[in-house]
Amino acid sequence: MGTRKKVHAFVRVKPTDDFAHEMIRYGDDKRSIDIHLKKDIRRGVVNNQQTDWSFKLDRVLHDASQDLVYETVAKDVVSQALDGYNGTIMCYGQTGAGKTYTMTGATESYKHRGILPRALQQGETNRIIASHTMNKNSSRSHCIFTIYLEAHSRTLSEEKYITSKINLVDLAGSERLGKSGSEGRVLKEATYINKSLSFLEQAIIALGDQKRDHIPFRQCKLTHALKDSLGGNCNMVLVTNIYGEAAQLEETLSSLRFASRMKLVTTEPAINEKYDAERMVKNLEKELALLKQELAIHDNLTNRTFVTYDPMDEIQIAEINSQVRRYLEGTLDEIDIINLRQIKEVFNQFRVVLSQQEQEVESTLRRKYTLIDRNDFAAISAVQKAGLVDVDGHLV
Repeated sequence: MGTRKKVHAFVRVKPTDDFAHEMIRYGDDKRSIDIHLKKDIRRGVVNNQQTDWSFKLDRVLHDASQDLVYETVAKDVVSQALDGYNGTIMCYGQTGAGKTYTMTGATESYKHRGILPRALQQGETNRIIASHTMNKNSSRSHCIFTIYLEAHSRTLSEEKYITSKINLVDLAGSERLGKSGSEGRVLKEATYINKSLSFLEQAIIALGDQKRDHIPFRQCKLTHALKDSLGGNCNMVLVTNIYGEAAQLEETLSSLRFASRMKLVTTEPAINEKYDAERMVKNLEKELALLKQELAIHDNLTNRTFVTYDPMDEIQIAEINSQVRRYLEGTLDEIDIINLRQIKEVFNQFRVVLSQQEQEVESTLRRKYTLIDRNDFAAISAVQKAGLVDVDGHLV
């Protein structure tokens, strides 16, 4: 069993010229982010609205290049996947905050490529996209790319090998319908997206609560597909993409709360080892042939060339049966021991002969005597009254 470890949660801030410095501040260690929200004067004089929040994370990525993001977020997950550990990298955040850019990068620029390898970009083009005010190429679906890995030794012909998979999850953006300007089909899609993300958050809240026994993975297809990643046997990493602008502060708070809840989730990474049945059979056949050769050499050195190790035929079994009978009758002093297969057959024939003798004795007794079961008290009482046996059951 592996050691349980918490999910790593990173925050990546989308670059902007309109950054809200008075409302969003980073810790000196680049592992915390503080949010200050001005009070809404429309609520009146008595206003208990919370205005300050602080979030602890594994790393805050501000003005970070794609290379730095990969080194910080994905490199360890990929390296451990090569050693047999499953991994999941998930991008979450508001629509247009940079999730898809983080995952796949700019397809027209090799320098700005994302976490997802270019070989998988063909699958990315199959996604449905639609345009609204937050992002002209907003992803209207959740996307899960899975890379399956299988590693065999190049120097050893062992039947054991390791397998792993890396899930690269680009979630559709969460959005406030009023801000997105969505309508018609896009509005309906946004409703389904927000609903599935809500179910995902419910599952994460349940995973973070150690007192909860039931985790609602079956509420939607998204949570069911991520069941192995959330709280499973893999290395889990979350990248939360946020805006740095004051106009998006409420959505930023919502995304950071999601990241904080995700940090409470624990996983138990374990190496996935499997065995190649075909290669195992070949190795066993080679080992068997080698053992036969060694046995033949040993027999030659000990003048036992007459010994065979093939399965016994009916004639050989009958001969062993005859030897066992003569041994039990006292006409044979000892049974020659040749090999292990013959020893096993000797014991088997002892069982056969003794069973046959028991049946012959019982048959003889039944022909000469009337047998009474010791547990048949009525029959015993009858013969005692007749004076045939005494109280102890002995013949009179």
